[in-house]
Amino acid sequence: MTLPLARKPQHLQEVLNRLRDRHESVRTGTRSLNGWEMELATDAYGRIHTRPVPGTPLSGAQVRTGEVEAVLAYVIRRVHTGVIELRDGDVTGWCPPSAVKDWLPESNLASGTAVRIRRGTQFFAPQVVAARAIVSDLDGVVAWGGDHPSADQSLFFIDVEPDAVSLLLAARRLRAQ
Repeated sequence: MTLPLARKPQHLQEVLNRLRDRHESVRTGTRSLNGWEMELATDAYGRIHTRPVPGTPLSGAQVRTGEVEAVLAYVIRRVHTGVIELRDGDVTGWCPPSAVKDWLPESNLASGTAVRIRRGTQFFAPQVVAARAIVSDLDGVVAWGGDHPSADQSLFFIDVEPDAVSLLLAARRLRAQ
């Protein structure tokens, strides 16, 4: 019995180089307000992809994969069950860096670390209380645009930098639920 020849290391290096080049093609080198790198595209070769949001009627949300995905999916689910019933199309995730103001929390959309839920909607007092409860349950990992001076009540965003241990712990806790 003969075994197939192993691929040459040079071939593997070429594959790795191609993958790195593809990833670089979506990177901007620019950080959003919360310190995460903005990306030029989604569902490409970067870290931002359309992900399912279990427990909602949404077809998905374009968010950064990994811990951010776990936390923002939880936020969306909680908004759906405790603040305002969502329909497909009510949630906007990633948007191009050119579409946001980089000095505002909306810049976090371009890094895949924020979602807008029913843009333009103003919450009633009980909904504001419920939105703040969601944020409070996440121990400072997420912030709500309604509490920011720009007052965008539709915006929920990761409020910690990429290497924050609190994000890792929150995601781990949410995944265990």
